Amino acid sequence: MMSLEFLIASAIGVMTAAGIYLLLRRRTFPVVLGLAFLSYAINVFLFSMGRVVVDQPPIYDKAATAWTDPLPQALVLTAIVIAFGMTAFVVILALRAYLETGTDHVDGLPDAVRPVEDGVDADSIMPDTEEEVTP
Repeated sequence: MMSLEFLIASAIGVMTAAGIYLLLRRRTFPVVLGLAFLSYAINVFLFSMGRVVVDQPPIYDKAATAWTDPLPQALVLTAIVIAFGMTAFVVILALRAYLETGTDHVDGLPDAVRPVEDGVDADSIMPDTEEEVTP
């Protein structure tokens, strides 16, 4: 049987891996999604550090037999607000870069100006449309 700790640790690992993968893409939208995935993974990690306790009050009282630590909940709530502001800023920054450069590549170079790496043009190996194929 799978434990809750294993499930949370797996979810954190999957979200972190997806975030890092998306951060390494060439376009700006996947980079923004990668940042969002990483912030979600960090939020779940912070929340799980407070030991997941069900049906317990977050405030210590002499009458309560058990309680949960409210600090991780406060940290996660603060992190959610900061991540929302950061995501909005990055989206506006990516939109501005797209409007100024005309491309949504991270380096700001359009496909026609992109340098050839190792003597092989990436577009000649895998063109975007069938019209670009040269015999």
